Order: sequence, then structure tokens, then C-alpha cells
Amino acid sequence: MSTRLVPGILAMAAIVVASNILVQFLFGNWLTWGAFTYPFAFLVTDVTNRVQGPAAARRVVVAGFAVGVACSLIGTQIQGEFGPLVTLRIALGSGLAFLTAQLLDVTVFNRLRAGSWWRAPIVSTLAGSTLDTAIFFSIAFAAAFSFIDPSSDVAWANESLPLLGTGPAAPLWVSLAVADWSVKLALAVLALIPFRLIVARLVARPA
Repeated sequence: MSTRLVPGILAMAAIVVASNILVQFLFGNWLTWGAFTYPFAFLVTDVTNRVQGPAAARRVVVAGFAVGVACSLIGTQIQGEFGPLVTLRIALGSGLAFLTAQLLDVTVFNRLRAGSWWRAPIVSTLAGSTLDTAIFFSIAFAAAFSFIDPSSDVAWANESLPLLGTGPAAPLWVSLAVADWSVKLALAVLALIPFRLIVARLVARPA
């Protein structure tokens, strides 16, 4: 493995570990603190893609996936008030969402890399974030996927409530997904600033 990949891998691992810890702590009614750290995984992927290319970005993604799997395995062994902190559905949804969304991000970014500097990171991150949210919340909480782990009780997540407390009636997990997706979109825009600064610094640095 090239030593040039080490900073990206370490950054990705730190984000994944921090997000797995912070997801246990609520922020308001619809979010966890992990919602504010996890989206920066796309920043790491995009910076790596811009500076070192798609192959390097995919290696960083795979490293992050491996760390995420390890965190999930540890979480399944920790008992909370209502059972394991990480259920099979959450572990499967988290891993599949991360890997699929990040690889989509790499592909979209690479196809748009020749355009304006901001176009590739914003479009790829929005595409990846949307797919990530859809896969994770559906697999982890939707009643339609209960066959994955019938012993996991997700009745609470399927309780019908006003969307985000004010909209039309929808399962609770949909409100959680919409809130999470909204944060991802906001951070995708804000991340353009560090993306620009980091890429400029790395490109200007002598090899």
C-alpha cells in the first residue's frame, strides 16, 4: 500500500469510528450526533479522488468499510437497555449503505472531474448521500425488511407520526431519514470550502 494513502485511510477510519460512537447520542428528536460527522467521509473520498485518482479513493473506501464492519461487530456484543447496541439489520444496512454510496461517489466524481472544480464533489456527494440514506434507513428500520432479522423489534420505528413533527403522517423512520438526508445535503455544500482548501494545499505540495 502506498504511504500516500495513509492520511486518507486514517481520516476515513477516524470519521467512521467517531460516527459509530456518536450515533448513540441523540441531537433533538430526529438526529444523532453521528449525523454531523459521517457526511465528512464523502469529503475524504473526494479529496483522495481529486488528488490521487479513483483507484486510490476506492482503497480508502474499502479501508473505511473494514473499520465500519469491525465497529458493527463490536457493537453487536455490547448490550444496551433494549438489547445489542447494533442489531443485524443496522449492521447490514450500515455496511451496505456505506460501501455502495461511497463507490457511487467515486464513480460520479470521476466522470465529472474535468468540469468546474465544485461540480464533481457536490454532485457526487449528493448522489452518494441520497443513496446512503435510502439504503440504511430502509434496511435498518422499514417493516418491509423485517425478514432480515425477525427477532429485531422495529415497531417503534414504524409508528405513524407527523413527518418531522409537522408534516403528513409517515413512519417514524422516514422522519429520521429525511432529517439525516437534510444534514447530509447541508454539509455537502459546506464541505466545498475545506475541499477547495485541502486540494489546493495537497496539489501545491512537492511530491
